[in-house]
Amino acid sequence: MMQLPQHHKPSAHSCCSSWIRRSPPPSPPHKKPGGGGRSWYACRLVPLLVLTVYSVVTVLRIPSSSLVVSPADSERVERREDLEALKTHLPSNQNSLEAREETRSVASLPCSAFISGEAGYGEGEGVLCCDRSHYRSDVCYLRGDVRTDPSTSSVLLYNAPRRSAAEKVRPYTRKFEDSIMSTIDDVTIQPVPGAYNASASASDGGTLRRRCDVRHPRGVPAVVFSTGGYTGNVYHEFSDGLIPLFVTAQRFAGEVVFVVLQYHYWWLGRYGAVLQQLTNYKVVDFRYDRRVHCFDEMIVGLRIHGELVVDPKLMPNGKSIKDFQALLHQGYSRTTSSASPPVPLPLASPSLPCPRPSKPKLLIFIRKQNRVLLNLPHVVTACRRAGFAPHVMNLRRQTPLPVIHAALASADAMVAVHGAAVTHFLFMRPGSVLLQIVPVGLDWAADAFYGKPAQQLGLEYLEYKVAPEESSLAAEYGLNSTVVRTPWVISSRGWWEMKKVYMDRQNVTVNIKRFGELLRAARTHLKNTTACAKGTGAATAALR
Repeated sequence: MMQLPQHHKPSAHSCCSSWIRRSPPPSPPHKKPGGGGRSWYACRLVPLLVLTVYSVVTVLRIPSSSLVVSPADSERVERREDLEALKTHLPSNQNSLEAREETRSVASLPCSAFISGEAGYGEGEGVLCCDRSHYRSDVCYLRGDVRTDPSTSSVLLYNAPRRSAAEKVRPYTRKFEDSIMSTIDDVTIQPVPGAYNASASASDGGTLRRRCDVRHPRGVPAVVFSTGGYTGNVYHEFSDGLIPLFVTAQRFAGEVVFVVLQYHYWWLGRYGAVLQQLTNYKVVDFRYDRRVHCFDEMIVGLRIHGELVVDPKLMPNGKSIKDFQALLHQGYSRTTSSASPPVPLPLASPSLPCPRPSKPKLLIFIRKQNRVLLNLPHVVTACRRAGFAPHVMNLRRQTPLPVIHAALASADAMVAVHGAAVTHFLFMRPGSVLLQIVPVGLDWAADAFYGKPAQQLGLEYLEYKVAPEESSLAAEYGLNSTVVRTPWVISSRGWWEMKKVYMDRQNVTVNIKRFGELLRAARTHLKNTTACAKGTGAATAALR
């Protein structure tokens, strides 16, 4: 309530003028007998009457203006109240604060939190975001009314958040290689903002939604990826494809649909046993399946941690490469083969020591076109002298993976020259030995692509580094040439130059004496380890 200043006591003549307007004082009125008191009270009542009228008008105007808040104003009010609540830490309405906290947290979360599942699943709020921070892959996340449009290689998101922009993604994990990425089909993610009904028409300002031919169950998302690029090379099929697929999709526990670009039927035949461990549904061929598939959640692209790596620190449930290996074992040990029945992959228990057979099984993987092991017969003899039972593996493209899995799951050691076939160490038991022969100029690639991943899987990793005189490049370029003596000079010119010289044009002849020393070290390791199939099986049977 307004108060008059205390230092000025109004008089009968100044009262009215102080409330209404300032003007020169009027000339003294002609007084009537006994009328001075009533004039003074009238002067006091006028301002009170003015205040009363002003208050009534103000109250009557409030419902038509200040209390009728537009949606935009409401949002601003909520945000302002929320900020004040954060300042005071004493919210007046806890429930409404929690609702605003949830909305704000969804909006502020990074896209990676949605992709990994850390953000949880929300109701009624559309989400469209892309994580382009990784040098290996771009991954986008959609939540809401998601529908495929194979005729335009697009994905439509209805009720998309306002100001959402269209996104293009090439769902393959070698973003840093422009040449190979140019061969990957891209997917256009087209947001359709606003709440449009299926019955809306263009004349109503709406948009007709594409009719769902296949509506997938609620809570079953789609993961979109490509099997183009380097697919056909077993290393890239695992490192760029299957392991990133495991990283991205394993958290769904089979309740996920795979939508594949550049789909190859032979790929499904080769890796179907693995895919069956990751999804309970049929694979969708994005290019040739002309039906409109509808989902409420979709991930376009695959997350990747590195070369043949599953980093537990980056997984929401702490999974590792050992969990991926268990998935391989579960898939291929169930697959029957007339050539060779699969052998279960026993995992040794450190508390159950077990003797190995007198001659542990060693597999030698050979190459035919480049990086050929030229003195293979001498290598086989050296393996026998070291106490191994060697078996030469001459793989072909059509060799069934269950056969390779069965051979390596029961092996104690593997020997191979650096190349894609070394990828099969993923089938070996922890505690087994991987001995990689590293040609000149391939030290870094051998360690990064196979050495470190093998150690993370629990294998004993040994390297035989080919000496300059043991490489065929010495005869071609000269023993003291830059190519042979300082390979880093050639490698600094780029991957393709390095590949052309050191991977495509080199063969090796190992020094048998030096190679034999590594074989004996491997044999000693196997004598001390507890990872053997026969002993573990016997111990397990005894516990039963």
